[in-house]
Amino acid sequence: MHSSDNPAERSRFATYYSAPQVPWEIGRPQPAFIAVADSIQGRVLDVGCGTGELALWLAERGCTVTGVDFLEDPLDAARCKARARGLAVNFLQMEAAAIGTLPERFEAVTDCGLFHVFDDGGRAAYVAALTQLLEPGARVFLLCFSTAEPGPQGPRRIAEADLRAAFARGWQIESIKPALFETVPGIPGAEFTPGGARALFAVIRRAG
Repeated sequence: MHSSDNPAERSRFATYYSAPQVPWEIGRPQPAFIAVADSIQGRVLDVGCGTGELALWLAERGCTVTGVDFLEDPLDAARCKARARGLAVNFLQMEAAAIGTLPERFEAVTDCGLFHVFDDGGRAAYVAALTQLLEPGARVFLLCFSTAEPGPQGPRRIAEADLRAAFARGWQIESIKPALFETVPGIPGAEFTPGGARALFAVIRRAG
């Protein structure tokens, strides 16, 4: 769910992962990704993969998956899960802004809760890296907190206009729909709308 070259951000997310429960680690993929499963095929890059639940689920469905995260501890957990489940997923420690340097080609990128952690500069760098990484026709499947979610807790809220502005050049927005972002209930400082924080789910295609 994260990636940052900001030391404070790195420390903050490392603290999350040292706790008994992580708010966004629900032990399964978010429902928005399950709903479009048949559209996510081929070689997939899961950015901000955390402990790998989405990446591993995609691998179970036959995708060739690479997962990247900027913290080693959740990646170690992801690799352990992969071994236990007999799945071949390549997990790499990498900043999101560096993914454009990957030599592999991908048909799809999945972003489950990464886009909304960036400040404006980080957001621009991330989209630039995606632009460098993906060939025309490849898609980004992106789930982020929405401005419809009340309260100050948790990540930055994203409006539909923010997504359209970020992906205005070199991309085609195929859809942006309201969604839910499920979290682990009962964690202090991470109380959101019961049943799931209000979110947006976007499908964005790299244009020719």
